[in-house]
Amino acid sequence: MRIVCVGDSITRGVTWIHGGLHILRETYPKLLQAGLSMAGQAGVDRSDKEEVIEVVNRGVFNDNSDGLVRRLEKDVIALQPDVVVIEIGANDSTFHWDEVAKAPDEQHVAVVPLKRYLENMTKIVERVREAGGVPLVLTLLPTDPARYYMSIAKTYGKQIAHWIACCGGIEPWHRNYDEALQGLIAKLGVDFINLRTEYQSAPQEDAPLMSPDGIHLTAQGYEWLSNVVRDGLRSLDAWKSYLTPGTAQADPSGTLSPAP
Repeated sequence: MRIVCVGDSITRGVTWIHGGLHILRETYPKLLQAGLSMAGQAGVDRSDKEEVIEVVNRGVFNDNSDGLVRRLEKDVIALQPDVVVIEIGANDSTFHWDEVAKAPDEQHVAVVPLKRYLENMTKIVERVREAGGVPLVLTLLPTDPARYYMSIAKTYGKQIAHWIACCGGIEPWHRNYDEALQGLIAKLGVDFINLRTEYQSAPQEDAPLMSPDGIHLTAQGYEWLSNVVRDGLRSLDAWKSYLTPGTAQADPSGTLSPAP
């Protein structure tokens, strides 16, 4: 079974440590590979033991849905995946902060406007299905608004605070994209994991999941994410079919699944 994890810096494994962005070796797809391999071998009732679970990381730093649509064929479809875990949208819903800093009293649009973001997500899901894969969509992780503001203010200046305040804050527009994505998920009938719900219910007293920049995960956060995605994958028909040879293959049209 080949699982392709595609997305932005969250999939790539970017975190904020020692005052800057760094790529961790233990990304969530790498941790997912280990977790699924152990789970699969423990529960496999197969004659073809040679078949392995392969998790491929196709995360790109600072990517958005426009970029993902452009690279989908080369980075995903060409690999002939059985399952595609899609994590994209945080960079769509953000803004060109350099432009906001120069004109904090003017109106600004998101990097990828909401309508185009939803159109892109539809294209991605439908193309994966058309190619015979099962799409699994991850909803947007919540941000830590205060940390995120402090992070971008260090780079672009505190004058952006005026514009953010006029918009009602950072979290509302980010949540707007997430809610619209969940509406699209229901419309398309695609499997998904509600990361916002999972994140809000995760214990963080001893090991914070969010890094100081307010948008990337910590090492513990990526371990948490790999576990959440692993559990979500286990509920897919494609995974159950892998564990039990001879059963019907997953319907490429997908079915709606609540977060496990």
